[in-house]
Amino acid sequence: MRFTLKTTLAAGVAAVALTANAAFATVDLVYSDTVTDADIRSQLLQSEFGDCLGDEFNFQAYHGSTLFAQGTELTAMQRGNLDMANLAIFDFYNQVPATSVLGLPFLFRDYEHMRATYDSDVLDALWAQVEEATGVKFLAFPYIGARHLSYIGDRRYMTPEDLAGVRLRMPGGEGWQFVGQAMGASPVPVPFTEVYTALQTGAIDAQDNGFPATRSMRFDELITHMALTNHLIAANEFTISLSKWNSMTADQQARVQMCADQFEAALDQVTLDQEATLRGEFEAQGIDIYVPDIPAFQRHVTEVYMASPYSADWPEGLVEAIGAL
Repeated sequence: MRFTLKTTLAAGVAAVALTANAAFATVDLVYSDTVTDADIRSQLLQSEFGDCLGDEFNFQAYHGSTLFAQGTELTAMQRGNLDMANLAIFDFYNQVPATSVLGLPFLFRDYEHMRATYDSDVLDALWAQVEEATGVKFLAFPYIGARHLSYIGDRRYMTPEDLAGVRLRMPGGEGWQFVGQAMGASPVPVPFTEVYTALQTGAIDAQDNGFPATRSMRFDELITHMALTNHLIAANEFTISLSKWNSMTADQQARVQMCADQFEAALDQVTLDQEATLRGEFEAQGIDIYVPDIPAFQRHVTEVYMASPYSADWPEGLVEAIGAL
């Protein structure tokens, strides 16, 4: 090909156009979650994260496990089929067993202790290990409420022994199921979107979501009792695949992180507000809400975990470091 001034100018114009197009290319972010689109968490996700991103991003959120089933999101992210998800710490157990420490019931005393832990550097080494092993980056840890035992029955469950034979719904996965076992119950894996029907038909006796999820999924229409165990101070892992993260510019990354922080703060506040008001509403509906023998549950959980393979995987000194915060 013979180069002339005309072809050289044309090539230059094309290069400038390509650069401009790249600079203004929209970043697609495909997200999957188990909660329905009617849940306040989904609404805040859109207003505080999706809308916050601006026109440079195309945020596509799929709710109610309509895109990927609960527990399969991490694999989808690793395969390049999904960009973002709100995961549970138990989703990482099979690939990074050390993460099971954050699923230990009664690890956190309350919301303030949980937030202090995630805001400190005590988990930095663990997060680095997870990112390297899974190819997933942690953006934020939004609070979704303390988990309690709620059930259909005719008596109070005060100790782990009282839960013997009780079919307690837990999400699928080895880590989740072990939590139910450590609490003294007979865990049954049921997807989040099927818990209402499982309670209604008697396939399960109990579930362990907190006040916000129990209301949003209408479990309060069915349950008769709620034991305030506070066994898990639950925060999700708001994540993005490292391949997607690394494909963005520094400014785009900063924008995503800023919006993730905004989403975390907003969901924390709404969850705390709901926890403060929903107890009274549930009691007005006739639900018996009571405090069981928490020390008995703590002792039982500790004994079960320390005698299991799970505790062998925990980073040395991490439980103590978290407890000291």
